[in-house]
Amino acid sequence: MKLIELVTTLRQSIGVLQKQDIQLAAKYLKQFSPSLPIPNPQSPNSLIGDDCAAIPDQDGYLLLAAEGMWDVLVESEPWFAGWCAVMVNVSDIYAMGGRPIAVVDTLWGTSATVIEAVWSGMTAASKAYSVPIVGGHSNYHSPYNALSVAILGRATHLLSSFNAKPGDTLLLAIDLRGKAHPKYPFWNAATSGASSRLRENLELLPKLAETGLCDAAKDVSMGGMIGTLLMLLETSRCGAVVDLEAIAPPPDLTLEKWLLCFPSYGFLLSVRPEHVAAVQTCFREKELSCEAIAQITDSQQLILTYKSETEIFWDLTQENLTGFAPI
Repeated sequence: MKLIELVTTLRQSIGVLQKQDIQLAAKYLKQFSPSLPIPNPQSPNSLIGDDCAAIPDQDGYLLLAAEGMWDVLVESEPWFAGWCAVMVNVSDIYAMGGRPIAVVDTLWGTSATVIEAVWSGMTAASKAYSVPIVGGHSNYHSPYNALSVAILGRATHLLSSFNAKPGDTLLLAIDLRGKAHPKYPFWNAATSGASSRLRENLELLPKLAETGLCDAAKDVSMGGMIGTLLMLLETSRCGAVVDLEAIAPPPDLTLEKWLLCFPSYGFLLSVRPEHVAAVQTCFREKELSCEAIAQITDSQQLILTYKSETEIFWDLTQENLTGFAPI
């Protein structure tokens, strides 16, 4: 596949299109406060548009996030949807340098059979990540099946998607000890992993924040690696040059499918050059891949290179993604 064809495929992916839907929320929040993102006067680093809302509290922050699950997944694989609902929220908390406290859910179902499968998946993930489900809302007489989960966490030092700087090295930290989902763009290194390993791997993120080795990160979401990077660049008002040859897919996946994957453990970290080696060592000691895939620039353009080809994937001076760029 030529690079221009890959760019077109990635731009038209459902993950990137869903991120553009966020512009509607940004529009209404701008009406509330024209100077978006809205900083808290007690915490200039607490901005709207991150993986979690960061609410100043005592000597740190309360972190608040929520996710609605893809309806196709809830319908076709309710247990897995329940697991993922907890997992993605946990990942958002750790991506901000925090640790989760508890989750609540909102669950609609057409029958007890569907509801029980979703509950089974949620409770399995709750145990695996040691995050209790403490409440929510359920409806067993709905004409449709739907699931959303919210999470509360706490951080003392933030990892933020507003903190990438020109000159940073972009690292992709990912757990390759998994397998591709047979139907959906998901890399599963979680459901069969030891609970202790899952928690220890995630604990690396707040430790990086607390030791000052990193202050800018984002978890790889439905936007895939490139779509997630674009969100990081938009809020940091930066650009990047990505070397796609540095992103090696697992043996059974093409580069295109790998770039579109939602990994169960995947983080982008924008790291000052003097800390790159130390950050990589932290992940590699846990047998996690952590490779440099891009350099952060001041251009506000996301540029992809592959072998001898170069293409502009997105120009943020001409087109927003989420609409949450600082003014």
